[in-house]
Amino acid sequence: MSLRILMLLENNAYHKDVRVRNEAQSLVANGYNVTVICPRAKADEPAQETIDGVHIRRYPSPPEGDGLVGYVLEYGFSLLTALWLSLRELFSRGFDVIHAHNPPDVYVLLAMMYKLIGKRFVFDHHDLSPELYYYARFDGKGNKLVYRMLVFFENLSCRIADKVIATNQSYKDMQIERAGIPAEKSFIVRNGPNLEKLRVPETLTTTRDANAPITIGYLGIIGFQDGADVLVRAVQHLYHNMGYRNFHCKIAGSGDALDSVKALAHELDVADCITFTGWVNYQDIPEVMSSFDICAAPELSNVYADKSTVIKMMEYMAFGKPIVAFDLPEHRYSAGDAALYATDNDPAKLAEKIAQLIDDPALREQLGTIGKERIDTHLSWSQQEKELLRLYGSF
Repeated sequence: MSLRILMLLENNAYHKDVRVRNEAQSLVANGYNVTVICPRAKADEPAQETIDGVHIRRYPSPPEGDGLVGYVLEYGFSLLTALWLSLRELFSRGFDVIHAHNPPDVYVLLAMMYKLIGKRFVFDHHDLSPELYYYARFDGKGNKLVYRMLVFFENLSCRIADKVIATNQSYKDMQIERAGIPAEKSFIVRNGPNLEKLRVPETLTTTRDANAPITIGYLGIIGFQDGADVLVRAVQHLYHNMGYRNFHCKIAGSGDALDSVKALAHELDVADCITFTGWVNYQDIPEVMSSFDICAAPELSNVYADKSTVIKMMEYMAFGKPIVAFDLPEHRYSAGDAALYATDNDPAKLAEKIAQLIDDPALREQLGTIGKERIDTHLSWSQQEKELLRLYGSF
């Protein structure tokens, strides 16, 4: 009998989390039974349904937390709801493994309870929660008690887990150094794009009207740590200070920083240069990507971002798009020579790299080809899922 896996997901709806979908569908395709407990994206979503063989149990979205009290309310609600639904799953379909996706890291409390009755625990380390909260969101000025609490639960999750998943080598190194786990306990499963699900054609064409405005694209979550505001500042420099006119910026996605980013565009007098499309459904990504000429990954260098792999950069490369980004270690690992890198967290320098690509169609073509080759040969999900299956094969 194949393993029955119960996945816990709190910070996103199932259909919005590419990584969770890829993992769940790969496991089902290889004979595992997978149930995902997650919040609803909309009030009218069904409480239960099966999608591509993955069983989904949904609960009402928790109140979003900010600060100690906010986090306790948000994570407490999600923890209690996940406990109730996991007990229902235990006595109906049953499960062998708790597979918790962070953030939050408090699902270790459920895992500890279930380990007492012989269940195994896989901790899927999506984000460095302490750095995400303290450095990325609040620039090193967050609540120190919250930071210490997040470190405690992250370390506890790594230590209690039977197996730990890291999204890259930087995360694995952090698990070994901060949590003190042995290297063989951690498996690196990167955020590789699923070329089949994304419907990426094997051969990409780049024909475009030479007189049409260049489209600078951003596709992804718009959180305070994701740098969409930095891209707006780069557009302001490109337009008002450098005098470029034959371009347009398209920011596709949603998140808790979207309203403030829109307000910034008006404040800097570049609202007419930018289109905000809102959330893009997965099946619509190819159409959106086809409209981009240059793609931006504007995350600023900090303790969190330097160690993180972003999915949007992988998707940009999958569609053969040239990239501008800041010079972050994991950006360098992901894109290699498929990107131009700005320094010093300076939006003006990011604008200069965008201008370089606007002026050089041959360079855009060259960078896009390099990125597509990196995805096809090394970084696609078909390559990454092998390590996930090796992890589960070790049970």
